[in-house]
Amino acid sequence: MNHYETVFIVTPVLSETQVKEVADKFQGVITENGGQITNSESWGLKKLAYPIDKKTTGFYFLVEFSAEGNLINALETQYRRDERIIRFLTFRQDKFAVEYSEKRRTKLANKSQE
Repeated sequence: MNHYETVFIVTPVLSETQVKEVADKFQGVITENGGQITNSESWGLKKLAYPIDKKTTGFYFLVEFSAEGNLINALETQYRRDERIIRFLTFRQDKFAVEYSEKRRTKLANKSQE
């Protein structure tokens, strides 16, 4: 099993519940195809570096998961088919990126407990 990280941007014209549905949909695609989600974060509404489809903001989501390589094709096909997704990026993490992600998660968990 490989470790992956995907970030996708949802169009800003949706309501909060619709944005949550989109995030749940793609997390469902990962788990239905044999992936195991290790972390999921909603980064909220952020300004884009450049306009995309005449939009200057978007809802950002990060999902870290473990899966086989064939899941990535299915996931990215779903991203391309959904018009609510502005952009996406998925990459395989090496051992150093996995360690960094774990440290980052524990640091965020410790901060939230304070």
